[in-house]
Amino acid sequence: MVTKQLSGSPEEQADLRRADSLAREIFSDVANKWALLIIEALGDGTLRFSELRGAVEGISHKMLTQNLRMLERNGLVERTVYPTVPPKVEYTLTGPGQGLRKTVDVMCDWTHRHIGHIEAARSGFDGD
Repeated sequence: MVTKQLSGSPEEQADLRRADSLAREIFSDVANKWALLIIEALGDGTLRFSELRGAVEGISHKMLTQNLRMLERNGLVERTVYPTVPPKVEYTLTGPGQGLRKTVDVMCDWTHRHIGHIEAARSGFDGD
């Protein structure tokens, strides 16, 4: 992963509208379906890799690995390796990850409230 060389004031780095801001880089990292689904799955507690893969239906081994690394890099997920044979690895949300999970929950609630409307709009748009 490439780390941006930060320039500008903290206010500029927090501005999502700026293409070169750290905020936009972070937003881009976490605002993908796999990251959101992983955060939602980990919201109920610590999980091992295989448990996470089972909890996030349809995710490939590669995508789960990439997204867990990104979430760990951004300080949202903590990875704990136990010195056993075979190695035991667990993932859990950090404090900021738990905070983001609250936002993900709001997005899930919004989806449930509006799914009928969205289905109807799609049906009308697609001509079904």
